Amino acid sequence: MRQILSEIWGELFQASKNGWRLLRVQGPSKFQFWLIALLIGVGAGFAALFFRKGIEALQIALYGTDDPAMLHSFAETLPWYWIVLIPVAGGLVVGLILNYFTPDGRVRTVADVIEGAAMQNGRVELRAGVGSALASLITLSSGGSSGREGPVVHMAGVISSWVSERIHADGITGRDLLGCAVAAAVSASFNAPIAGALFALEVVLRHFAVHAFAPIVIASVAGTVINRLEFGGVTEFSLPQSGTLQFYQELPAFLLLGLVCGAVAVLLMRAIFFAEDIGDALQRRTGLPRWLRPGIAGLLLGVIAIAFPHIIGVGYETTSDALTGQLLWHEAVVFAVLKCVAVAITIAGRMGGGMFSPSLMVGALTGLAFGLIATGVFPDVSGSHTLYALAGMGAVAAAVLGAPISTTLIVFELTGDWQTGLAVMVAVSISTAIASRLVDRSFFLTQLERRGVHLAAGPQAYLLAMFRAGTLMRKPEDPGAASEATCLEMIEDGISVDFNATLEHAMPLFERAGVPYLPVTTTEEGEPRLLGALFHVDALKTFNRALAATAAEEHS
Repeated sequence: MRQILSEIWGELFQASKNGWRLLRVQGPSKFQFWLIALLIGVGAGFAALFFRKGIEALQIALYGTDDPAMLHSFAETLPWYWIVLIPVAGGLVVGLILNYFTPDGRVRTVADVIEGAAMQNGRVELRAGVGSALASLITLSSGGSSGREGPVVHMAGVISSWVSERIHADGITGRDLLGCAVAAAVSASFNAPIAGALFALEVVLRHFAVHAFAPIVIASVAGTVINRLEFGGVTEFSLPQSGTLQFYQELPAFLLLGLVCGAVAVLLMRAIFFAEDIGDALQRRTGLPRWLRPGIAGLLLGVIAIAFPHIIGVGYETTSDALTGQLLWHEAVVFAVLKCVAVAITIAGRMGGGMFSPSLMVGALTGLAFGLIATGVFPDVSGSHTLYALAGMGAVAAAVLGAPISTTLIVFELTGDWQTGLAVMVAVSISTAIASRLVDRSFFLTQLERRGVHLAAGPQAYLLAMFRAGTLMRKPEDPGAASEATCLEMIEDGISVDFNATLEHAMPLFERAGVPYLPVTTTEEGEPRLLGALFHVDALKTFNRALAATAAEEHS
């Protein structure tokens, strides 16, 4: 017995010793990282708050309204030329800002934050990010029909990127800090800390690694505190008491609503991409200066707003009217269609703004229209039509954002009703399943796919684009270099790869040519010059190491 107790005591002592060593060595670093996460959360929370306040202040200055939340109602009293002039002027200012701050005149959005997390060690462009924030601020203040959450997410990314550069953060740390900033920004926007944390994990980092969870939660709570210090515990929308769900009998209706919302989400996304293609084609054919494109989009928005001022700005007033059942069926349908058109013009016109708020508005209107029909046809087994508006809001937003978990939780945090949450979850799951098969998983990932960034397919696809032939090649003087004579013969046969080409281009060429290496060339005076050779085995080793590192991070 004494020997057994002695062994147990020895094991406990050794465990305590090891634990103290771990705490002494890693404790301060963990505490320091969490402190940085907290500070980033506070910074992102204040950025979201100032952005919101800035929009309200500019709207008051431009439109003369006392209550920005009732903007479209006030706009109905303004002269028609003023309704047109404001978005045109705003669009021209946006065009000049983007022409100065960005190399391509394109607003940076959530898609760029996702790309930064996956392929740029958690960094986003700083200069272009600042310009995009200013452009989106002007857009949303002057009648652009988009959302404020997207710009806020990118602003948060700019903050975390600046910090990551200052502390020389590696890829994993940079991505974690980016997730912290995004979580705080979303939480500060919606007063929804749980959903904010999960949005960062689900949409931006696109994994649920345990090591990232604690700092992201800390930052998310910090963002929520910033919101509540200014606005208290008030949620974004004033919701009525949700009608009683006739539970099991009514759930099939929410399945059908999910199908409808999935189709509406796809139509909204494709309308934007179609409008972008038209805008790009017209710009190429006419030689239109890129700084003028947002001004033309502002003119189109102003013309529509003369008759339908509901499209102006973020649209929270119309969304609230839908959630409280203050719209008729034909109004809900018309406003939903016009909002889709207005969002397509705004985004395709490169005016700035995000997709969160527009998808909420379109979803609420779709759900209300569906609910008015459902409760009218089956009044005995139906709850309130406003419950359908709430479920529709979550379903369209989840399908557009590719965020079924966090979107469901946002709606649940707005209501606190588990039966409502169940109805929303049913509609969200169906809409997301439908939409993800008709686009590349979400609006943001489809945007990246259209730019040739294949994040939707997973790391096995996009990691290949991160490595260039020039950095992996063996030079002629290196040990084990390829035969120069053989390389020159291969170049004459058209088998070579450019110095700046990525493995995404080189790997299929290896398969087609069936060769152990590819000559790496650069063009000088129209002729290829041999620089070295990219070996198939080197490319595979690099790719395998990258896959292993990604898997290790996602499961840590």
